[in-house]
Amino acid sequence: MSAPIENLIADFELIDDWEDRYRHLIELGRALPAMEPALKTPSTKVNGCASQVWIHSRAAAEHKLDLQGDSDALIVKGLIAVVFMLFAPMTASEIIAADASAVFARLGLKDHLTPQRSNGLASMVARIKADAAAAI
Repeated sequence: MSAPIENLIADFELIDDWEDRYRHLIELGRALPAMEPALKTPSTKVNGCASQVWIHSRAAAEHKLDLQGDSDALIVKGLIAVVFMLFAPMTASEIIAADASAVFARLGLKDHLTPQRSNGLASMVARIKADAAAAI
């Protein structure tokens, strides 16, 4: 696992209260680089999310993906940041093979997200994995 994800897991282990973890997620979302408005198109919109979510990926150097994303919901934007922390350091092949749900379980997200947010998170992962497969 990448250092950013390991650091986030360590941070979450130190934060006992889930309200504080949600605040941390919101801060991660606020720190996410802005997505170019022109990239918010129907083709980059992630279906299956209750909130508006856009993810744009393009092939980058070393068989990796350059990821950009945005949401109209602060916590969801933080979840995008978590997904990017997980996948950005990986090659396209590693993204396809990665068990994102195991990482989310370690973060406690599986037990503390609403079913709608969990479905949206799964849709984000599926989108990025599909983009990685297309890039190979």
